Amino acid sequence: MFQREDGPLQVGELGESVPGPPWILGRRGVPLVAPENTMASLNGAMEIGLDGVSYELRACASGELVLLADPTLDRTSDAHGLVATRTLPELAGVDAGSWFHRRFASEPLALLEEALALDGPAPGVKPMHVIELAAPQLVEELSRVLEGSDRRLSVRVASRNRAVCIEARDLGLSAMHLCASADHDELAFARDERIAAVGVHGGWQGAAASESWPCERWALAVDDPDLLLRCARAPVLGLSTREPLRALAARALARFAPEDEGGWPISPIELALGSSNALNPSGSTASGEWAGAWSVEARLRNPFGWPVSVSLGLSIRRGAFDVEGLPAQLELAPGEESKISFRLSGGSWSPGGDPLLVAAMRWQRGPGRPEERIFFDTPLARVRRARLDSGALRLMLLRERPGDPPASVTVKARRDALAVTIETAGGLSDAELLVNLEGARYRGGSRLQLELPRDARSRANGIAFSVGLHGREGKQERLRRWAGGLPDEWEGGAPGRLVLEQRA
Repeated sequence: MFQREDGPLQVGELGESVPGPPWILGRRGVPLVAPENTMASLNGAMEIGLDGVSYELRACASGELVLLADPTLDRTSDAHGLVATRTLPELAGVDAGSWFHRRFASEPLALLEEALALDGPAPGVKPMHVIELAAPQLVEELSRVLEGSDRRLSVRVASRNRAVCIEARDLGLSAMHLCASADHDELAFARDERIAAVGVHGGWQGAAASESWPCERWALAVDDPDLLLRCARAPVLGLSTREPLRALAARALARFAPEDEGGWPISPIELALGSSNALNPSGSTASGEWAGAWSVEARLRNPFGWPVSVSLGLSIRRGAFDVEGLPAQLELAPGEESKISFRLSGGSWSPGGDPLLVAAMRWQRGPGRPEERIFFDTPLARVRRARLDSGALRLMLLRERPGDPPASVTVKARRDALAVTIETAGGLSDAELLVNLEGARYRGGSRLQLELPRDARSRANGIAFSVGLHGREGKQERLRRWAGGLPDEWEGGAPGRLVLEQRA
């Protein structure tokens, strides 16, 4: 059993009592329960016991640094246009909370100085900060602000731009290079330039991932249950996530069951949707178009070396659902697996916010000992599929609110490329394509031609694919999608699957 100076290791109500590494940082705070990159969201991350936060910085016209993921104010506030064109006094009245929920009305944009003054998860404990710079000219101003802040803060300055990382290093800051894959070129850069940390998006992977690195290893934007568990078991110093409770459970599992080599205690669950407009089999759009009815079989296992009691229930994030067969109770012996069936119906208008199956595992480690528990969850991911044979395939986009006019795109496979074209923009002006192809995101124009994976035509389950349109309806930015997986800025659900005709 793991020991601490004050006695046996305890789980805590949410798994927060299990210490790092890996250190767990809330990506933009807790963006699924509070508006991202606001002080409400950052404080929420501390309240549930995370080790720190990660966020993006941008400069306003008067030079001050504000927390904002996008170059424009449109998506996450009631204002419009580039933040770089507004002075700080002009930003003072911006509402950065109502877009998320009315209870956050009048939540202001957060300044860097406010974020750095954030209280930690416990008295005397300072939160860790991973600060992502959206532009290279911000390093000097960030250094100045950090110079005047608490010197005990643990701060990493992150950028995809290598020159920015070198500049941050030269200013005495702890630089983190952001990359998509841990390859040998990244390894050489970190070694030769003495970069303090490398952060790989989506989990630590790549040709050189298993080699020894001369720097800190971070996994960024990791939300998938199995990926979080692999990060907790792997030699990574820290991770950022939009699913903090899931990450805390993964870390606790890795500590309490170090011999366990299985996957997430709840196997992945997929709710299949068709490719036509009639996604709701009842024909009703009362629940929205991203809806259906499913018979679900969930598989659970006890990863611990002691028996557990399991309480199963459903957590609804968005939309309206009816469920039969939950909540449920079961007992699992050490290592035992079990199945449980239930029925689910309902949905929402937009992708994302999939319901969660939650398993609370409870146990008592001896007479007189307090009961302990860990909450595991997994999304019931709604996944849309389409088959692309010879010729062009029309994909009808979802009506993401009542009254939306029809919108569609066409896709066509040409040798080893995929051509995606806007057919009908659905009333959006300045419409441009958004595409998610195997996790890589593309944007631009009315037509995109993308390289397909070499084995795309041999995959029986198809390739991960989603397409959408981004444009304007009057002054308001709008998004229309065929499936989940877009955009990356918020919890947009699982991408669809595109099955290609196999070559003879």
